[in-house]
Amino acid sequence: MSIFGWCSQRAGGLAMMATVALSYWVISSELEAQRHGYKYQSNDSLSAPNYDPQNGAIWVNIFSYYCLLIHFLVFCFPLRSCYAVFTIGRQLRKSARARTLKDIKFGHRRRSSSTSLSSSETLTSSRDLSSSSSSEIEDVDTDCYIDGDIAPDRVIHAIVIPNYKEENDTLRETLEVLASHPQARNTYDVYLAMEQREHNAEIKASRFVNEFSKKFRSINYTLHPSDIPGELAGKGSNMAWAARKLSERYSLGQRKDVIVTGIDADSHLSTNYFGLVTTMHMTYTETATTTLYSAPIIFDRNAHNVPAIVRVADVLWSAAGMSGLYKGSTVAPPTSVYSVPLELVDRVGGWDCDAEAIGEDLHMYLKCFFALNGNLTVRTVMSPVSQTNVTGGGHGKGIPGLVADVQARYKQALRHMWGALDTGYALRKVVEVWRERKHTSRAFRPLHTALNDASDGYVPESQVSTADPEAAPESGIFSDVTTDTLKGVNYERMVVLFHRLFEAHFLPVQMTILVVASTLYAWVTDGAPDVHGVNWIFSICNILRTVGFMEVALYLFLYESFHKVCLEIREKEMSDAGLTKGMHFSRREVKTNFIDYIMVPLVAPIFGSIPCAQAQIYHFWTVDLVYTVSKKATRRRAKSVNVDSLV
Repeated sequence: MSIFGWCSQRAGGLAMMATVALSYWVISSELEAQRHGYKYQSNDSLSAPNYDPQNGAIWVNIFSYYCLLIHFLVFCFPLRSCYAVFTIGRQLRKSARARTLKDIKFGHRRRSSSTSLSSSETLTSSRDLSSSSSSEIEDVDTDCYIDGDIAPDRVIHAIVIPNYKEENDTLRETLEVLASHPQARNTYDVYLAMEQREHNAEIKASRFVNEFSKKFRSINYTLHPSDIPGELAGKGSNMAWAARKLSERYSLGQRKDVIVTGIDADSHLSTNYFGLVTTMHMTYTETATTTLYSAPIIFDRNAHNVPAIVRVADVLWSAAGMSGLYKGSTVAPPTSVYSVPLELVDRVGGWDCDAEAIGEDLHMYLKCFFALNGNLTVRTVMSPVSQTNVTGGGHGKGIPGLVADVQARYKQALRHMWGALDTGYALRKVVEVWRERKHTSRAFRPLHTALNDASDGYVPESQVSTADPEAAPESGIFSDVTTDTLKGVNYERMVVLFHRLFEAHFLPVQMTILVVASTLYAWVTDGAPDVHGVNWIFSICNILRTVGFMEVALYLFLYESFHKVCLEIREKEMSDAGLTKGMHFSRREVKTNFIDYIMVPLVAPIFGSIPCAQAQIYHFWTVDLVYTVSKKATRRRAKSVNVDSLV
């Protein structure tokens, strides 16, 4: 590995060390100046003692203005999150009202097709878009749809559910929710992405395939081998292996209308999620194969059964995800659930499986972003994804239970912060983009072909320059090559992207260091003349810090309304599907959740700064993190049969 590569992987830790060193130098220098701050001018013995303000002034200015920059970023982030949650909540309420009025006017909608396909049937489906009504999108924002009634069957949704040692009830519940969707039998190809390291994983997957074979267009499972060098157990590697296998099932003609969606094992998607994705895919044909779709997440299933400090940590985590999903945002990394056209998966070579890809959602976003020179289109799916809060099983167990839940959430926070490796990945990719900025011709092959053929890395220039993208593929070694010409590098989006990465991977630690350092600096210089002229900066920092906490409180207040409308929509859908029995619904009210507002100052360091610092320090000697599965809440039902008992 080159020096640049090594340093890029440890960019967060190096930045942390640099900030600590700068703060120590400035504070120690000022402390020394206060003790021995006078010197005598040798050329005039009658002169009064004079302090030299130029000694170390440049470092004091760098420290002061950098402190101001960090505080300004801390001020901007919750403000952007407030705007995002307000606009998303407003559009969801608009959508809910529209659906209610339509139900009253037209009665119950036909909820299922008379056609049922088993998992063994071939992938053939086509329907003309003109036969679908377009009236539902007449008054909808161009980037953020709020309803999804345009759902032609020609678009196939390959839904991948990566899981490793997940509980049976968790997977079953997720599959039942997907199966309740009216378009599931016609357009859902479900893939259970299993891990060979899990004991009896194949038996477990086979049972689910048999149980749900008539509920979807098809359902299959893949088994990620445990002996592939460099590939770690976890969501990213399972997702990558499943993508390689599912790629084999779709022909060149079908691939443009196949959309791959990755979801967590506990993710509950609304009935209109895939309808919305289909609508946008069919409407924006020019960018259909270069678009990534992401949705906001909400923790509304067991929030009432976890400690307030864990609940607030997840609320703020969802805020981080939503902060880029507002209308007009051009950089919007997904959180947990996202959809990518299969052609785009082919273009970037699928998902990565190494240690840097532990945060596979952000990592895949970065792969797509840089593969398109920053011209990746992102569209928000106005269909919040329901997820469960992490729990250590401590509900009702007093202090030991509280400790167990906090420990479980801390492990998840560490895994999230381990994703700081993606900043290093982005640094290396931007250098690569710069070097290749004048070469815009690209050629790629289907994912499974490219990975299975050792010679796939070479595509003759003549093949790239003369191929007609619209021409029918011919027989031959390069008959499956797709060619394209990229747009120029979008430097504005590059800047915005690195701003967002800095917020996610640097800001928690940098802010903590500078809050402590600026406080010590103010204490050291208290009562002394402002020889550097920087006291005004720290006064502004105090104001920005205070306003920032007020903005977080405002976000929690706005979140109450967002949570309410999301819960009402999900509860109605589950009721219509007959799945409400035993289902968890966590309701929120300001008067009952007032303690959440008090927890914010504790959440920031415990689940933000500390795990972020720990991850960045650990990266100096290892980039590997053992993937552990967090306990999740499921429907309250009779005890299920354990797979192990069947062996």
